[in-house]
Amino acid sequence: MFTGIIEASATIKRIEKANENIHYTFTSPITHELKIDQSLAHDGVCLTVVAIDADSYTVTAIKETLEKTNLKAWAEGGTVNLERAMRLGDRLDGHIVQGHVDQTGTCLSVEDAGGSWYYTFEYDPAANNITIEKGSITVNGVSLTVVNSQANSFSVAIIPYTYEHTNFNALQPGSIVNLEFDVIGKYVARINGLRG
Repeated sequence: MFTGIIEASATIKRIEKANENIHYTFTSPITHELKIDQSLAHDGVCLTVVAIDADSYTVTAIKETLEKTNLKAWAEGGTVNLERAMRLGDRLDGHIVQGHVDQTGTCLSVEDAGGSWYYTFEYDPAANNITIEKGSITVNGVSLTVVNSQANSFSVAIIPYTYEHTNFNALQPGSIVNLEFDVIGKYVARINGLRG
C-alpha cells in the first residue's frame, strides 16, 4: 500500500531482457535503505527489489506489467518517481494507492499558470475507469487532485515543489504516463455496474 507521496527519484542504469521479463537496475539516493523482497513503487508501479549491489538495485517486470504500464518505453538514463510502501500507523498524506496501474494515459498539454502548471491527460474510456471533480488520481505514482474531469480526460495542477521533485518536469505533450484511478471510486463504479 502506498500514498502517492514521492520520496525520491531513481535513474535507470541498465535494462536487461530475460525471455518475457525485463530486469531494470537503478541508482537512487535511498538504495542504501532498501532490502531484498521490498516493495517499491516506480512511477506508480509496485515492483519487488530482487538484487542490491552497492549504490544500485534491480527489480523485475513481468509481461503483464509491461503490457499495462509505460515501463516498455523506459530508457537507460531516464528517471522515475519512487515511493516505499507505507508503514502501518503512518499518516496518509496522499490517498490510498495500491501500486497497481489501471492503464496508461497520454499528456495532451502543459499550461504554465504563473508559478504552477496544469497538465491535461487523455485515457481510453473503454477500460471503464472514471475520474470525478476534486477526486484523487495517481499519475506516475504521484497522488493528485482531479480538475476538469471529462469522460476520457482530466487535468491536474502541479505546484513548484512537485514539479522540481518528480519527473513531471520531463513530461510534455505526447508523454505516456501510468494511471491508477481512485480505489474507492473503482469499487463504487463496479457495484453500480452490477446493479445496473
